[in-house]
Amino acid sequence: MEPQKDFDANSDNKRPFQGLSAQDDAAKKNVLISYILMLVGVFTGVFWFIGAVWAMVKQSEAKGTLFEDHYKNIISTFWWGIAVTLLGLFLTFFFVGVIILFAIWVWSIFKMVKGLSRVLSNQPFSSVNE
Repeated sequence: MEPQKDFDANSDNKRPFQGLSAQDDAAKKNVLISYILMLVGVFTGVFWFIGAVWAMVKQSEAKGTLFEDHYKNIISTFWWGIAVTLLGLFLTFFFVGVIILFAIWVWSIFKMVKGLSRVLSNQPFSSVNE
């Protein structure tokens, strides 16, 4: 009896799944670490910074891999989050800041969960169809 082959569930032609290269696998592991740290950091604060720094340090190792744009997502989400949070903190005196802070919190969680979902499906963060 022939062993059953794994198939790529994301492919239309159901060809056997080839797996990830060693570089792709390492990039996936590091981006997963970063996403998890950032998600925990949304609730604790300090891990948000640790996750972003981890992504910044490991980004060069992911060049040319399937997961390269995940690092760009994490880093841009971090910097936009910092900038908008500072603006929101300043505007809390006018109450609109509270709304801005809540919105950036929800947006950050969405970006991290979307990225985590796509990594676990072995997909880049941005797809051609989006």
